[in-house]
Amino acid sequence: MTGTEFPHRNTTGSASPAVAESRCPSPNCPPPDIAARAVRLAMERGATDAECTVSEGDEFTAHVRMRSLETLKEAGSRAAGLRVLVGKRSGSSYTSDLSEEGLRNLVASALEIAAISTEDPSAGMPDAAELGALAGDLALYSDDVARLETAWKIRQAMDGEEAALATDARIVNSEGASFDSYTGSRAFANSLGFLGAYRTSNCSLSVTPVARENGKQERDNWYTVARTPAALEPAVEVGRRAAERALLRLGARKVATTRVPVVFDPETARTLLGHVFEAVSGDSVWRHASFLADKLGERIAPEHVTIVDDGTIPGLFGTSPFDDEGVPSRRTVVVERGVLKRWLLNSYAARKLGLKTTGNAARGLTGNAGVGRGNFFLEAGEAAPADLLRAIRQGLYVTELIGQGVNIVNGDYSRGAAGLWIENGEFAYPVSEITIASNLAWMLSGISAVANDLRFRGPTASPTLVIEEMTVSGQ
Repeated sequence: MTGTEFPHRNTTGSASPAVAESRCPSPNCPPPDIAARAVRLAMERGATDAECTVSEGDEFTAHVRMRSLETLKEAGSRAAGLRVLVGKRSGSSYTSDLSEEGLRNLVASALEIAAISTEDPSAGMPDAAELGALAGDLALYSDDVARLETAWKIRQAMDGEEAALATDARIVNSEGASFDSYTGSRAFANSLGFLGAYRTSNCSLSVTPVARENGKQERDNWYTVARTPAALEPAVEVGRRAAERALLRLGARKVATTRVPVVFDPETARTLLGHVFEAVSGDSVWRHASFLADKLGERIAPEHVTIVDDGTIPGLFGTSPFDDEGVPSRRTVVVERGVLKRWLLNSYAARKLGLKTTGNAARGLTGNAGVGRGNFFLEAGEAAPADLLRAIRQGLYVTELIGQGVNIVNGDYSRGAAGLWIENGEFAYPVSEITIASNLAWMLSGISAVANDLRFRGPTASPTLVIEEMTVSGQ
C-alpha cells in the first residue's frame, strides 16, 4: 500500500511537477500514472480543477449447493472516473478505455458536461492544506488472497455446507455456500498536487442451510470475512453456526401485540448504526433530511453510548489512508457519552454547513463525492450478552430484520422481524412474522444496555444492545 503526497500547485494554477510530468503511453500503466495523466489532460484543456479515481480489481466466486459446484466466476475490471470543475460548474465522466485516446475522450466528455451544467456556489475542491495520507502499513492487503488456489476455495465452500448438513438430521436442504475473494487497487489524483494509491484484499465464506420440522422449513445464514484467509473462521465452524441458527428458528410463533424490551444481536444492531450514520451524514444535515439535524451539542443517548467513526484502524473494512478527495482518514467521535458532538463531512457538505471536512468523502468512479463512513461503530460495554438477557423478564431478541420501513427525516421506525422470545432471562421459543416499531430518536435515548461483544465484520459494527421498550406487533 502506498499513499503519497505531492507538492501543491502554485498560485498561477499550473499543476505540480509530479502531475505535470506524468505520461501514460498505454492502458497497462499503473493506476497512479493513469490518474495523474487524466488530471493533467483536463487542466491542459481548460479545467479549473480536476480529480481522477482509477480502480482495478480481480474477483472470484465459487458457489456450491447440495454438495455440487453450481457457479464458478472469475472477473477483472479496470476503469477511471474523472470530475472536472470549470469555475463553479462541474462535469463527470467514466471510461474503461485507459489508452491515451480513451483518456482524451474521458476528458472531453467531462468538460462537455461541465459546460452545460448549472453553477453551484458550493462546488470546489478541499483546501490544499487538508490533503494528505496516513503513513505506515494499514494491513489492507495480503498476497495470500491472490495466491489462493481455485481448488482450495471450492473446498472451503464444500466443507462449510457439509458441516451444516451434518449438524442435525433436521437440516434437510441448503441454499448453498459461497467462497468469495477480491484483490484490487485504487488510485486518486487531483490538480492540487495530490497523488496516492493503495491496495486492498478480502475473502469470505457464507453458508445458508435450510431446516425442517413438522412440515415447516426455516433458513438462516452465517459468514466470515477477513482481509487474509488466515483470519477467516474455519469452514466447519461457519457451517455449524449457520445450521444452529436455522435450527433455532424451527417452531416459530407469533406473539400478541405488546410493548417490551428489545435486544438486537450484533448483526441487527449494526443496521441501527447504519441509520445513525445516515442521520449524522453532512449530506442529510444540510438538506434538513435528518431527525438529528438540529441536535448538535445535545444529549441524544445515555452516557454509556459512544459512537465513533474511525478510518485509521489497521486491517478493518472501513480503513483507508485517505478519503476519496485526498484528505487523510481520521478518528471522529460522533456521539460522546450520549452527546451528539460532530457530523461526518466531505468538503462539499462542510462548505454547506460552514465547517471543515472530517475526511469522509466517498465516491464510485464518477460523479461528485458523497459522505461515506470509515469504521462506524458503537463502543462496547462491559457486560456479556448473557448478562443483559438475564435482566429481562419478558422481551424480544432480534436476529433478523425485514423490509425498509425507516424514515431518516423524522426517525419513524417500523420493520418486520424474527428472533427469539425471552422469558425470565432465557430464550423461550422462536418468533417470526412480527413487526417492531418505534422512533429512532426514542430508540437512541432508550439504549439501556450495551454488551461487550463488538466484532468488525464490515465497515459498520455494533455489540449486542438493549432498547428499553418498543412495540412488538404480532397476532
